Amino acid sequence: MLVTTAGVAAGAVALRTLAHQAILRGLRAPRMAHDGSHARHTLTASRVHEVRIPGPRGRRLFGWLVLPGSTDHKPAPAVLAMHGWGANATTMWPVAPPLVEAGFAVLLLDARCHGDSEDEAFTSMPRFAEDIAAGLAWLGTRPEVRADRLALVGHSVGAAASLLHAARAGGVRGVVSLSAFAHPDEVMRRFLAEKRVPYRPLGWYVIRHVQRVIGARFDDIAPLATVRRARCPVLLVHGRHDTTAPFDDALRLQAAAAPGTGLLAVDGDHDLREALAPHVADIVGFLRQACSDAPDTIAGIETPPADR
Repeated sequence: MLVTTAGVAAGAVALRTLAHQAILRGLRAPRMAHDGSHARHTLTASRVHEVRIPGPRGRRLFGWLVLPGSTDHKPAPAVLAMHGWGANATTMWPVAPPLVEAGFAVLLLDARCHGDSEDEAFTSMPRFAEDIAAGLAWLGTRPEVRADRLALVGHSVGAAASLLHAARAGGVRGVVSLSAFAHPDEVMRRFLAEKRVPYRPLGWYVIRHVQRVIGARFDDIAPLATVRRARCPVLLVHGRHDTTAPFDDALRLQAAAAPGTGLLAVDGDHDLREALAPHVADIVGFLRQACSDAPDTIAGIETPPADR
């Protein structure tokens, strides 16, 4: 009897271990290599610096630090740009030239398991937030940067992680959220449905297990929760035709956020690299005001009528 019970217990542990490994493999972000497209942006080479900075748990994070061309040698406000899931810092390069021209230093960072940053057993939205915190801490040590004038621009999971950092740790003057989803549970359910994984019982188990592995409840880290706890002004930027994080997510986030939180609806899908060009002045203006001496005067951006 004892032998039988021990065998069943050992089998259950082995099954759970296999399930854990299968879930991590299935949810692992693809590692996209830098494709050199950043070289198309017309920035003086002397202002672009490849950097490797200390990240969480001894991992090294890769990034580009782009410095403004100011000749007064005064420290500049800085923006950390964080990419989305399965992408890398290259995809955030379009935000760099207008910000540098406006006098910002820009750190384009690869999250762990992405780009040229070091690997981990897994990454997650909270780990993206840890990488953001490491990047901000490093920026705060740079003589070219004003440590009290830091802001975040994040895309998708990078946007959700930026809001999570702003809610948990603060220390930033503003967040520009590009294409943020409203709740990770909804994202997971859509992903599982695309993979034809039935919610009962497999999908339910996967979602519960993922929360155990990352050490956080989805309800606690969801942008719907963190956007109202953010300790700084937030600008939500979202494509009207986004099929990955529907435009309704942006409307829900704005409704949940502090009064005056702006929502900029743009003519694009989830990837906003091309769609942002007509709205550069709005985004730069928001960040300038957020990093000014009087950030509390920021006015919300009205949402244009959406094609829904």
